[in-house]
Amino acid sequence: MSGEFLGSSDPAYEAKVLMISVAARMAGMHPQTLRQYDRLGLVQPGRAAGGGRRYSVRDVVLLREVQRLSQDDGINLAGVKRIIGLERLLEQAQQRVARLEAELDAAYRRVAELESLARFPGRDLVPTNRTSTALVVWRPRRMPDR
Repeated sequence: MSGEFLGSSDPAYEAKVLMISVAARMAGMHPQTLRQYDRLGLVQPGRAAGGGRRYSVRDVVLLREVQRLSQDDGINLAGVKRIIGLERLLEQAQQRVARLEAELDAAYRRVAELESLARFPGRDLVPTNRTSTALVVWRPRRMPDR
């Protein structure tokens, strides 16, 4: 989805505070269209205490994208729903990758820190006190006669 707010981490971007009339005006649509998109599962507004729909700025960006895909690109609403679902999965995967990369960087920094504190840098972090002179003899098992 291409929107001016996409990827925003601002909590106000996600806040479900816009009444349907305001969200419809911002998206350039009729409120009935928003209700239809809600029924189809294209956009999931929040609900006020009285049951009225509440939209976020993110929802408005999504509504504009639904309109662009359906009107400009000629994609039916089932296709639009699939595209939106795949883009959500991609966004979640990208966030997870970013989190894992940050964890990996932190682990590498920790290893480097521990190695710098070691008595013998570049060797194992856990020193071994003795070397083994044990000899292990391996003999293959004999297969039982059939």
